[in-house]
Amino acid sequence: MAKYILKRFVQVIPTLFFVILTVFLIMKLIPGDPAMVLLGPQARAEDIVRFRQQLGLDKPILVQFVIYLKRVLTGDLGRSLIYRQDVLTLILERLPTTVTLSLSALFIALVIGIPLGIVAAMKHNSFVDLLVTILALIGISIPIFWFGMILIIVFSLKLGWLPAVGLGDISKGLWDVVSHFILPSLALGILSTGTIARFTRSSMLEVLNQDYIRTAYAKGLKKTLILYRHALKNALIPVITVIGLQLGNLLAGAVLTETVFALPGLGKLMVDGIFRRDYMLVQGEVLFTAIVYIFVNLMVDIIYAFINPKIRQLYRSV
Repeated sequence: MAKYILKRFVQVIPTLFFVILTVFLIMKLIPGDPAMVLLGPQARAEDIVRFRQQLGLDKPILVQFVIYLKRVLTGDLGRSLIYRQDVLTLILERLPTTVTLSLSALFIALVIGIPLGIVAAMKHNSFVDLLVTILALIGISIPIFWFGMILIIVFSLKLGWLPAVGLGDISKGLWDVVSHFILPSLALGILSTGTIARFTRSSMLEVLNQDYIRTAYAKGLKKTLILYRHALKNALIPVITVIGLQLGNLLAGAVLTETVFALPGLGKLMVDGIFRRDYMLVQGEVLFTAIVYIFVNLMVDIIYAFINPKIRQLYRSV
């Protein structure tokens, strides 16, 4: 087991390096000079040259990357050109909002998606199965920003049940904060709900066709016992990997959701940085999100190894 964990950690190192290199190069390919954008069209040429020197933009690109790599390895993601604060500090201030939104959306996706997938598998080739499959496809296909606006129009503007934007105020009670997260969590979780439902259905169908399930039925065991103790336990093993991937996707998808619902999270911070050409902020946030995505999947792989005895047996015999 230790060999498996060590191997996964070693595999992360080149991935992180490639992510850092990719983020650096992409930001360099974006048209426009940050110095000219920040100083304005009326800035003097000598001021632009001096500002580029301060940012290190006058150096060769290879030298810029080496300097950037050294900073990243020491936890320095640069300083925001607009906010005049360390990028990492800005990210950590906004991170709780995005994490809360992503976990809430994942919770909704699990509560709805897994039961739908189980029901569809148990009612295979029936109207219920067809209905669940159609709903899952709709959930996967709906754009997050469009669904978010529909939720605002229906539940906030028309019915007045839930607030449309903002975080809420904890001094007004816990419900005020929770109510502000319901609509954005639904909008963000719709994609993951459809994905998890489809994977749960296909995994359950595969398990239900195994010989040991037929043997359990032949022995006269109760159907509920077979489904929940034998079938579901094994069917959820591959679904766990999908859940980990979905958590990473939710962190990325929060960009649109937070913009639609005006939530002060990482997504909103990213959009502000893009529109205001704060390339240090955008670069740092993209890198931070990519690193979080990598380590979330690393943790999922490790948890998967603890759950799946085949992996433990494989590395025990190596």
